[in-house]
Amino acid sequence: MLKALPIEKKKEYVADVYCTCEVICLLIITTQSHGHSGLPKRHAPLFILGDSVFEAGNNNYFNTTARANYKPYGETYFKYPTGRFSDGRQIPDFIAQYAKLPLIPPYLQPDLHDFSYGVNFASAGSGALDGTRQGSMEIMALNNLVSGDKP
Repeated sequence: MLKALPIEKKKEYVADVYCTCEVICLLIITTQSHGHSGLPKRHAPLFILGDSVFEAGNNNYFNTTARANYKPYGETYFKYPTGRFSDGRQIPDFIAQYAKLPLIPPYLQPDLHDFSYGVNFASAGSGALDGTRQGSMEIMALNNLVSGDKP
């Protein structure tokens, strides 16, 4: 199916699939924390992968032009810029609240050692493919995250 499409349509298709996978992964992870078994209730950590839609501030910690650490970002809910590409909370923040978890911190936040509630790997400009934004700015590539490399 993809062979017959022009390159721009292929990019749109891959982006749509990527966004859909982000949401599905979040829903699968969070619904596990609301099981109805007779076992003691425990929380499931929330691990977030994505781009600027899910970004929680990772881009504040490395050299890139894709940042949201200035006004008006964050003014409504946080009262200061947090690195989220929105005026307030984003989808992962609401999912964490629903799952009775604290706000999930960015992976690159200094002195972050506790992943028991999860961590946010999302980075504005990133993508599932290594060629995403290649050469235009430094980003957190999925391939680097899997290998444990930080930008």
